[in-house]
Amino acid sequence: MKISTIFLFLLLPALSFAQNYQGMNEADMEKMMQQMQKVESCMEKVDQSKLKALEQSSRQMQEEVKSLCASGKRDEAQKKAISFGKKVASNPAVKTMRKCGEMMQGMMPQMSFTDLEKDYSSIHICD
Repeated sequence: MKISTIFLFLLLPALSFAQNYQGMNEADMEKMMQQMQKVESCMEKVDQSKLKALEQSSRQMQEEVKSLCASGKRDEAQKKAISFGKKVASNPAVKTMRKCGEMMQGMMPQMSFTDLEKDYSSIHICD
């Protein structure tokens, strides 16, 4: 539910834009609202306990990586971060959220939910 609420707050600017957009008629607005309801329904399927566990492991990983960076173990920190990123991308809760985000394509093109597997190997975690 918490995720759904956050998600809806992220959509509010789109609604504001839609209300002020002269090319959008009432039917378009209704279609957008129906799509938002589908997205909200989808987000409710996300396992909150898995998200909490992921949040906790993310905090732990962040501390480990900071520690490795501080002690000069940059390569080890980078490998750990990349490995963790792959683990997160394959997490069922994240996959569900990605699926929900894909429903939004076209509604809010500036928000990308599908580039979670983007290659960040040229960026170093310690920098």
